[in-house]
Amino acid sequence: MSTNDQNPVHYDAVVIGAGFAGMYMLHKLRQMGLTARVYERGDDVGGTWYWNRYPGARCDVESLEYCYSFDPELEQEWEWTERYPGQPEILRYAQHVAERYDLYRDIQFNTKVTRAAFDEESENWHVSSAPSIDHIDHNHAPNADDTDHVTAQYLITAVGCLSSSNVPDIAGIDTFQGEVCHTGRYPKEGIDFAGKRVGVIGTGSSGIQAIPVIAETAEHLTVFQRTPQFAIPARNHPLDPAEQAEVKADYHRLREQNKTQQGALGARFDWNEGSVLEVEVEEAFKEFETRWEMGGFAFLGAYGDIARTPEANHVAADFVKEKIRETVKDLEVADRLIPTTYIGCKRLVLDTDYFVTFNRDNVTLVDISENVIDEITPDGLRTADGTSYDLDVIVFATGYDAMTGSLLRINIQGRGGLPLSEQWYAGPRTYLGLGVPQFPNMFTITGPGSPSVLANMIVCIEQHVDWIGDCIDYMQANGHRHIEATEEATEAWVDHVNLVASYTLYPTCNSWYLGANIPGKTRVFMPLPGFPPYAEKCDQVAADGYEGFALTG
Repeated sequence: MSTNDQNPVHYDAVVIGAGFAGMYMLHKLRQMGLTARVYERGDDVGGTWYWNRYPGARCDVESLEYCYSFDPELEQEWEWTERYPGQPEILRYAQHVAERYDLYRDIQFNTKVTRAAFDEESENWHVSSAPSIDHIDHNHAPNADDTDHVTAQYLITAVGCLSSSNVPDIAGIDTFQGEVCHTGRYPKEGIDFAGKRVGVIGTGSSGIQAIPVIAETAEHLTVFQRTPQFAIPARNHPLDPAEQAEVKADYHRLREQNKTQQGALGARFDWNEGSVLEVEVEEAFKEFETRWEMGGFAFLGAYGDIARTPEANHVAADFVKEKIRETVKDLEVADRLIPTTYIGCKRLVLDTDYFVTFNRDNVTLVDISENVIDEITPDGLRTADGTSYDLDVIVFATGYDAMTGSLLRINIQGRGGLPLSEQWYAGPRTYLGLGVPQFPNMFTITGPGSPSVLANMIVCIEQHVDWIGDCIDYMQANGHRHIEATEEATEAWVDHVNLVASYTLYPTCNSWYLGANIPGKTRVFMPLPGFPPYAEKCDQVAADGYEGFALTG
């Protein structure tokens, strides 16, 4: 759709991103009788599950819970095949949803939003977009003749919390003669690792999932690890049709129970609120063993104080450390794989055969915590001690500029041309993770200051989209044209998020929750622990006439 500055097409809402948040937001807006346009950089729906197609990519939330709940018919008709859905299956699900609700016709693919500015004269958002010529290049600056313009009353960002790939700035990266990719921008055609010397840089979630798969065919795999991670077995397996039928028979009850859980997931498992310090270590280890065999996040639910107190956390961490030592045959390698952080202060990784992979003859672990990668060369890379590693393929599993990266890479301007980057110069400041002062009628789905990445993302998305829809309904019914978070409510909310986080061990780690993986990024704990009280707060704000927001005609 081509437009111009003189006569731009007007929509009720522009939505940025066609992942699960953008798709449901589009569906909701249509139900409300509003016009909307969705812009998506990729050439299909799926968001993070479109881009993250690396070997072993899999969700860490169970498939029966990592799916929409807004339509009972959709719940019943879709059949999942595994306990934890892999990337191809999640993408097929997203495509099914887009086709079922005829969403494709209102999504403009291969298009990047380059600028969104609130115009105080017209009281609308002016949105510029351009072809996303290079999906890897986030900073593509369009020429004047390849830019389209539209206007909208509402700007709704659905860019995802983990969609802005972080590629380290390492000297010589452009000189490498082999294949190179980031797990978050993995090539559609894949990479044939057979007979090749492969280097994987990073051991976060994507690295831990990809490493065992790559090792199966690579001639040699070298894993470059800066920070060892805690990982719990996923115990993935084909989904029993009887189990799926049992859940579907009373799906609503499971959904409602999940909303009472801290992470909005796992209601089918027992979450013990007791203290691990009140039992003998042998008894605690027996409980941990049961949950280790069970697999998944239920491990952290063994005792209620694991995420809150160092003493309790040490007991759980010691159990996992013993498991690593039991699994990895080379004691020196095992020691290098043992984390020194609190378990769970970084996102706990669910793995399949990660630690046992280091028993393979074709796998080498290199510690780069101090002996950093000094340079990438045409033939591989060199570390600070002068050691060279010859490689045919380099895979960056170095994560994302989480929570804020995708927003700040768009030139978003509020009142008076205020850039979002300037408004957030000291860290992201939102009210409820939904609104930003000086940015009228802009909603940030699962933005910083909401549970988002600390909970089942699909539940968080649906809660936000429903809230936004109700808010727009309220505005229309009461003759309000604008809604904007107040400075006072925002400051109070930022303080609240920090206070809640301080009661946990989350802030103790240099994690992407704080932006610590991005050089120069202000360190602020961005997500809010605890879905149920957050949802209650959002409901209370709406019931009180959107307290904390300024509503104007």
